[in-house]
Amino acid sequence: MTLRVNDLRVYYKTLRGEVKALDGVTFDIGDAEILGLAGESGCGKSTLGKALIRMDGRMRYRGGTVELDGERLPIDDDAKMNRYRFHEVSLIPQYSMSAMNPTRRIGRMIRELLESRGVRYADVEEELLRRLALVELDPQVLGKYPMELSGGMKQRTVMVISTLLNPSLLIADEITSALDVSTQKAVARTLAGFREHGFVKSMIFITHDISLTYQIADTIMVMYAGKPAEKAPAPAIVNNPRHPYTQLLISSLPEVGVRYADKRLTGIPGSPPSLLDPPQGCRFRDRCPLAFAKCAEEPPVTEVEPGHFVACWKG
Repeated sequence: MTLRVNDLRVYYKTLRGEVKALDGVTFDIGDAEILGLAGESGCGKSTLGKALIRMDGRMRYRGGTVELDGERLPIDDDAKMNRYRFHEVSLIPQYSMSAMNPTRRIGRMIRELLESRGVRYADVEEELLRRLALVELDPQVLGKYPMELSGGMKQRTVMVISTLLNPSLLIADEITSALDVSTQKAVARTLAGFREHGFVKSMIFITHDISLTYQIADTIMVMYAGKPAEKAPAPAIVNNPRHPYTQLLISSLPEVGVRYADKRLTGIPGSPPSLLDPPQGCRFRDRCPLAFAKCAEEPPVTEVEPGHFVACWKG
């Protein structure tokens, strides 16, 4: 088992109070597994990704544990997490430009990053050039500034940098959101290929696009209002969702070849609850068409089929 997260709670401190962005998240990721993390904006998926590498100073750790390859990660201590970043757990951020220093040529930036992690550039230069070739980038990109590259080139460059030290866990946070559709697919395929080449052991692919997740993920976990709603093998999530939120999420996706007159697309009525003061019980109950009195109590996460977990009284 590569990653084991147990009852993780991470809040953001604001002038209005604490936002309970992650409020009791528990899940596992096996060796060589790609987990797709899906859900609408504000559900906590990006917070979860950042919390696992402790990259956001606004976060406040409130409880729970994270184990990577049997070792507990000190995610509550920014300084102690330094020895794990890039070596054991690495992050590809949502916007590739934000991961690059615009005043540094890419080669120099990589050299400085490696030196900050105690690695000599000369020791990995040959492998760096090999990986650039694998993602169809010319070695000349090392002499360029980030602004001289296209969006897709920048994203692939950051992917190479993030995996250069062969981390056990790679977190890809909405890395396709700013790309066109054809580039999205190419980047997703490249990301999946990193596992096949042994550059990473396991991966979390964070996105709001379930259809894209389905193409590369082994397992999908759907989050809602700071908590997991459903986790199952990707085909089960898409073809046999058990949680009402997942069902509505899947039904809102357009299907190729189906006309609007034949199947009208519908959204999910209502809005997610405020995480400043989340409601008791199931957090989806005010929007759920199947809600009943029992939903005032928080549903336990139940394994309804092997590997298929649902947090719903009627799941």
